[in-house]
Amino acid sequence: MNSRRRFFRDLGIAGTFLVLPKLSATPVVAKDDFSSVKDDRAYWLKMLERVAGPVLSSLAAGKLRERMPVECPAGDVAGRRKVTHLEAIGRTLSGIAPWLELADKTAEEAEMGRRFADFARRGLAQATDPQSPDYINFTADGQCLVDAAFLSHAFLRSPGGLWGKLEKPTQERLVTALKSTRNLKPGQSNWLLFPAMIETFLASIGEAWQPQPIETAIRAFEQWYEDDGTYGDGAEFHWDYYNSFVIQPFLLDVLEHIGRVSNRWAELLGAVRQRARRYAAVQERLIAPDGSYPAIGRSITYRCGAFQLLAQMALRDELPENINPPQVRAALTAVIRRTLGAADTFDADGWLRVGLAGHQSALAEPYISTGSLYLCTFVFLPLGLPASHAFWNGLAADWTSRKIWSGQNLPADHALANPGGSGK
Repeated sequence: MNSRRRFFRDLGIAGTFLVLPKLSATPVVAKDDFSSVKDDRAYWLKMLERVAGPVLSSLAAGKLRERMPVECPAGDVAGRRKVTHLEAIGRTLSGIAPWLELADKTAEEAEMGRRFADFARRGLAQATDPQSPDYINFTADGQCLVDAAFLSHAFLRSPGGLWGKLEKPTQERLVTALKSTRNLKPGQSNWLLFPAMIETFLASIGEAWQPQPIETAIRAFEQWYEDDGTYGDGAEFHWDYYNSFVIQPFLLDVLEHIGRVSNRWAELLGAVRQRARRYAAVQERLIAPDGSYPAIGRSITYRCGAFQLLAQMALRDELPENINPPQVRAALTAVIRRTLGAADTFDADGWLRVGLAGHQSALAEPYISTGSLYLCTFVFLPLGLPASHAFWNGLAADWTSRKIWSGQNLPADHALANPGGSGK
């Protein structure tokens, strides 16, 4: 329990942070004992604090390797130790980056934001300092390419609040580390987007960048577009959430940000946006009335990170027609409660455990370890919208499945016509 006390001390919230109670194993969601929570945004912030706090406070103290357990039920623990800490860092920061960037916060929320931004800055200095016990080797394994890209995505999502406030030596070491991943070769899958994201970030800050990884990724996914707003993850289609974990969020942000440097791929952005809106509509319909969703495909232990694309479209104010922001807020809140609010999701020291609705180690693929699980933070992207935005201040509304299964008479769903892509 000492590590839990250290976490509370580092976080600076001892006495105010309320831990969810451990309940008996059950297929229904555990009750959230956040007694000070007044509304959905407050609940999201408390949950963000609970998930991200141990990672960032430990890293800032140079204690991430020491404190974070490495649960790897189906794989090589020693092998995953080479990459799992970068996973935790890149994924956590990518999910909370829009909130770090947000200037329009209440006084209380702003204080929390300053604390987490300070953790992030001090932590990234630790991660890039060869003398630090938390130093990260960005080429220790091919997996590092993935999380170097997630970290790059975090910097694109928070150019001022995160990247812009790093000390110059930390920035320089990060640029060197990101460029070193050019020696890691991606497979013919969503992995093509990882070097594309890294090169896009480098271009955004005026560094020398390579167009070929971006060209390769964009052209491949034009070929792999399957119609109705969905891409294949490579030449073959798979039922999983990788359109949301990686593919569509990366395509959107790569095309938008590289478009500020080069107009080479500008003609594709409109179609990619239209496909993303359709996929967001499908995602919203996948959320059942109780906040559950189909446990299908690989990487299901990324939990509510499965809805990154829906969260991103809310952040971008580009939700599909007839889907209003408060219903998406209500749906995503239900998903967070069913996943992160489930009993046994966290260990005694506050670290995530493998599972979807609790601790379910059998759901892990060989590449899953503790750091991997922090992809769940991607659901928090709408915290980058101010509390005054309709997403937060509108009256909570039923989402589509709740409306339909309560007997409401809604219009039929319709597929998306091929919006300028190759299709199949």
